[in-house]
Formats: sequence, C-alpha cells, structure tokens
Amino acid sequence: MKLKKISSVCLSAVMAGALLAGCGSTSTASSAGASKASSASSAAASVTTTSASGKATSGKYTIGICQLVQHPALDAATKGFEDELKSELGEDNVTFDEQNAAGDAATATQICTNLVSENVDLILANATAALQSAAAATSKIPILGTSITDYGVALDIDDFNGTVGGNISGTSDLPPLDQQAGMITELFPDAKNVGILYCSAEPNSKYQADQVKGYLEDAGLTVNVYTFSDSNDVTSVTGEACNNSDVLYIPTDNTAASCTEAINNVALPAKVPIIAGEEGIMAGCGVATLSIDYYGLGQTTGKMAAQILKGESNISEMPIQYYDNPVKEYNPEICEKLGIKVPDGYTAYEADSSDSE
Repeated sequence: MKLKKISSVCLSAVMAGALLAGCGSTSTASSAGASKASSASSAAASVTTTSASGKATSGKYTIGICQLVQHPALDAATKGFEDELKSELGEDNVTFDEQNAAGDAATATQICTNLVSENVDLILANATAALQSAAAATSKIPILGTSITDYGVALDIDDFNGTVGGNISGTSDLPPLDQQAGMITELFPDAKNVGILYCSAEPNSKYQADQVKGYLEDAGLTVNVYTFSDSNDVTSVTGEACNNSDVLYIPTDNTAASCTEAINNVALPAKVPIIAGEEGIMAGCGVATLSIDYYGLGQTTGKMAAQILKGESNISEMPIQYYDNPVKEYNPEICEKLGIKVPDGYTAYEADSSDSE
C-alpha cells in the first residue's frame, strides 16, 4: 500500500512549518530522585506524559481542528468530537483551536500549516479537503479524519485495506450506497431517467456518484451525471439536470450541502424530487436519505483521539471506523409539496430549532 503525493505544492508550502514543529517536539522526562518519604508526592506533582506527536504534556492537550465548511453535518461531527474528548479527558484538560476554511482548499492548507507550527497534540480534519491538507502538512502529528467518505480515494492510496497507517486514521460517513440507490427505485418505481448532481471538485462525491450510477444502471435506469464547479454555477447546472431527469440524486457533498437553498429553488418548482446522500442535504432540498448521525460519528472520532492521546492505541494500526445502522429518513415538508407518499420504514425528519434560525 502506497500513500501517493497529494500535492507537491502543498508539501513545499508546509515544509518550513513542519521543520519548525519538529524542532519544538523534543520530549522531556522527569524522575523522582527524592527520598522514599517524599517520592510519592513529588512524582504526582511532576508526572509528564509524551503525546503521540512527541510533545511532553502534563495531561493537558491542545487539539487543532480544521473544518472545511460550515454546514449542519460537519458542525455536528465537530461538536460530537469535542464533547466526547472533554468527557474522556476532562473539560479542563483539553483546549480546541477550531478553525473553518469557508469551503476553500487553500485556506484549509494554511490552517493546517499553522496548526503544525503550533505543535498541537492532534489534528481533527473534518471533510476530505481538510484531511488532504493535514496529510500534506505533517507526517508526525496524529491526524483523525471525520466526515470522509472514502480514505483510499481521498488520500490516493493504492489497494486500500481499511487502515491508512502512518499518522492518519479516522471515521467515515459512507452509507451503504446500494441501499441509497434502492431508495430511488422504491420511492419512484416509474422513474426512467435519473440525474446525479455533485461538485466536480470533490473526489469523494465522484466516487459515490460512480457507485450509485452503476447500481441504477443495473436496475435498468438511464443515468446522466451533472457537475458544477462551485456555488457560482450550481443553479444553472441544477436547472439542466431537472430538465432531463425524473429524479435527482445528490451524494454526500460539502458544496451541495452549503447550496441547498439554491438547489431547492430550482428543483421544487420543477417538481423533481431529490434523494440525498446525507441528512443536511435532505433537510434543505431533498425528499429522503439514508441518514448518518454525524454527532455520533464525531463522538466515535473523539473516542479514537482519547485512546491515541492516552497512549492506549497506536494510530498507525487503527482501522477506519464506520457508522452502524443508518436510518431511512424523509422530509415531510417537501414530500407533501410534491405529493409523495412515503412507505412504511421511513422516519420523518424533525428540524432542530437552530436549523430554522
């Protein structure tokens, strides 16, 4: 298994920061050289541990977080991660340097470079571009990804076997794609043409699209793929997709998740239903999804982080973890507007009060 170079530009941009981090990562050791009578108290006062990044700590940790963009799914994963780590390590023992790249890969690269220069104890990379930036920035500081669909695709790993190795592991939000494709034929048995809509800049979206396209074509449907480059052309591309499709499928896609209002403003008047790759997209413009609990996914990532920081697990040996038991979910508001009757086995989506603010 070979982890290929992600970006020579990114690597050269972060070499100086990585070298500086390496210079500041010398661990220190303390020992009790006092008498037997005072050894217990002096040891308790001077105990230090060495974090996985090689930095000596006293049970206090600084965690760098690079989140690609703000939207409900990624926000929930970050919150679950932070809550779990505070529970595992103690709220007073962990500090988070949480930064958001506002959807820009170059900004994510700069964030990760800065986190490495700060010599944080661990980096949480939330979404694919954030993971790629973190991986380019350091090979020493532990990196946990979350909200990553496929690590083999994201990191360009040949023959990916479920464990990245090196300083990277994490959690995946990949749902069973065959079941998502099956939702299309279950809810819309008369559909003949399916459009798959996603952002061309997101490799994991392409992976999902290719998989679902294969399942749908095996079921006898005609499938066309429509890609937008960024938020600037999402409206026009959505319009083209609606004009030529009975149903749309949008995979887990960060750009689409941040543009659901624009997508819905086109698809709903055109009366074209959308099956979504995750709950946040469904809430904004879709009729149904196979839902992943992103807060729970973040909690799982937090548990992994605690194991690494406490020296209980070696990140190089930790396999990627997946969310168990996704739930069939539907959007009652959009289903009602489109006159869609949802069969048994689906749970109605209930928006949090914060979602409507």
